[in-house]
Amino acid sequence: MRVRKTPVVVLALLALVGTLSVVGLVRSLPGEIKLPTLGPECTVKADGEVTLDFVQMANAATITAVGIRRGMPERAVVIALATALQESKLENLDDGDRDSIGLFQQRPSQGWGTIEKIKDPRYAADKFYTALKKVKGYEKMRVTDAAQRVQRSAYPNAYEKWADESAVLARALTGRATGAVACTVTGSPALRGTAASAALLAGLKLDWGKGLAKTPATVTRTAGLTVAVSDTSTGWRYAHWLVSHASATGLERVRFADLEWHAPDGKWQPVTADGGVDERQVIAQVFS
Repeated sequence: MRVRKTPVVVLALLALVGTLSVVGLVRSLPGEIKLPTLGPECTVKADGEVTLDFVQMANAATITAVGIRRGMPERAVVIALATALQESKLENLDDGDRDSIGLFQQRPSQGWGTIEKIKDPRYAADKFYTALKKVKGYEKMRVTDAAQRVQRSAYPNAYEKWADESAVLARALTGRATGAVACTVTGSPALRGTAASAALLAGLKLDWGKGLAKTPATVTRTAGLTVAVSDTSTGWRYAHWLVSHASATGLERVRFADLEWHAPDGKWQPVTADGGVDERQVIAQVFS
């Protein structure tokens, strides 16, 4: 009897299918299960640790930036992040329950805005904060209670399970932690040179709005940009925002104070600054 050998390529494909099936199964199970990833990711460490993919990280940074420029307290940012984690896993979804869409699964039929507007993460976050601000005493409520007053979900206690993760993200993205957002970006850059610099500057302006005028961002001759800051906390807000959006913008390095992040390494490393430590500006360099 002849035994027919399965080609190596077929075996590889079967292994990949099996892996994807496991990923799908794990995503459907409840509990504290860390999802396997098929590529690089972002890790946030700030009195706790959270792992996100590039899309989730960028959306978390945008939600935080909108809250800060609106003058919302950190507690509001925690509530917003927990809500988005529960509703969409920080992904800008095209659909959901009934006509729900976007990061917060807001419904056009319930007055949240048009589909096009809700699909804009900045608009969606702004609308969430507007509604949250009307909730009297939300700062002292449990995360899930404050979120439920805005969302009116069929599962009112579901938001609380994301409270700890959201607190970690908020501490880092509001600038209360140093070198806390680390994303590893490998492969060919999404953009290069002046196109990358322009994308970074456009994103900064969209997320931070008029607040950026107080900390001017300018494109540099060395293919990148600098953001002037008034204090260390503000510096880390922008530094962490830049790293959070690195994958889609062609960002190669970010330097602030005595630390530097490098895309392929994905870590913040000490650097020796010529002329001393400069805490007056965040320096971003893109791939040339």
